[in-house]
Amino acid sequence: MDELDAFFLEHRRCGELDTGVEDGHPVMDRRTFLAGTGAVLLAAPLTVEAQPAGKVVRIGLLSLAALDPASAVRWQALRDRLRELGYVEGQNVVFESRWGDGQVGKLRSLAAELIGAKVDILVTAGSEAAQAAKQETSSIPIVMATGGDPVALGLATGLARPGGNVTGVISLIGELTVKRLELLKQLIPRASRVAFLRDPDNRSSAISLHAAESAAKSLGVVVQGFTVRNPGELDAAFTAMKRARTEAVILGENTVFIAERRRIADLAVTHRLPMMCAAKEYAEAGGLLSYGTDYLDLFRRAATYVDKILKGAKPADLPVEQPTKFELVINLKTAKALGLTMPPSLLQRADEVIQ
Repeated sequence: MDELDAFFLEHRRCGELDTGVEDGHPVMDRRTFLAGTGAVLLAAPLTVEAQPAGKVVRIGLLSLAALDPASAVRWQALRDRLRELGYVEGQNVVFESRWGDGQVGKLRSLAAELIGAKVDILVTAGSEAAQAAKQETSSIPIVMATGGDPVALGLATGLARPGGNVTGVISLIGELTVKRLELLKQLIPRASRVAFLRDPDNRSSAISLHAAESAAKSLGVVVQGFTVRNPGELDAAFTAMKRARTEAVILGENTVFIAERRRIADLAVTHRLPMMCAAKEYAEAGGLLSYGTDYLDLFRRAATYVDKILKGAKPADLPVEQPTKFELVINLKTAKALGLTMPPSLLQRADEVIQ
C-alpha cells in the first residue's frame, strides 16, 4: 500500500471523502453540459509492448500538488477507471506516487525516482509535472491527466498527432479564462478592474493572464496581474489587490493553490472581493464561483490512455484530447456574505449550487 492508499483509507474512515462536498455544505445537482470536443498534440514512435499474461505493470504518478483530499479524489478516479479496465492493485498493477508539494524544483528528481523504480508508464497532473517527466525521459510513455496546451509549453510539435512520448488529456486554459471573466462581468456589471492571481512559475497561468487581458477591453474592464509564489505571500497579494481598487479577482489555474483553497476563499471574503475560481473544489471551500473542467472526468479519460498504451498503442498515434465536460458552481452562502444577489440567469446555468 502506497501513501495515496493510506491517505484514502484514513479519510474515508473520517468521512471526508464520501460525500464529494466539503465543509458540510449541501450541494444541489443541477445539470451537466457538454462542450465541443477537440484534439491536440505530440508524435514519435514510442510504445510499451503488449503486456504478457501475469505481468505486473508499474504505473508512476507524478503531481506538482501536495497530497490532500481534493487531489486524492482526482487520482482515485484514475485508479477506479483502471480497475474497471482490469488493472487490480495487488494482482497485476503497482502504483508509485510522488508529490511535489507545490515545489517545481522537486519535480525532476521525483520523476527520476519513478524512472529508477522501473515504471512502465508515467501519469502526470499539471504542466510542470509533464515537463519534468519529459526532461527525464524520451522513451517511457507519459500520459497527461491535466495541463495546459503542450504545443505552447514545448511538449508538442502538433495537434492531432502527438510528436513524442507525451499524450493524454489537457485543460482549455486560455478559453476557460475568458469565459470566467465573462461570467464575473455578468455577475458584477459595474466592475471595471479585475485582479488575476497567479503563480509566476506556472507557465500555463501566463497563458491564462494573456487571454484575460486580450478579452478585457471588449468587456470594458482592466485586468491586473498579481503574483504569489508560496502561501506566505497570499495575505500581501490580497492587500495589494484591495489597494489597487480591484473589484473582483480571478484565481488562475494552479495545482499549488488547491491545498490553500479554504484560506484563499476566506481572504477573498475578508477583502470583499468576489472570486471566480478554476475548479469546483474552491467553491466548495468558500469561493464565490467556479467554472472549469470536470477534473474527475479528465483523470478517468487519462486512465483510458494508460490502458491503450499498455496494450501496445503508441503515444505518437493517440491525439491529445481537450475536455468535454465543464462545471459552473455557485456558493450562495459566500454570495450572501459579500452582499451579492446572484442573477437568475447564472443560477439557471449552474451545475451545482451550494446553499
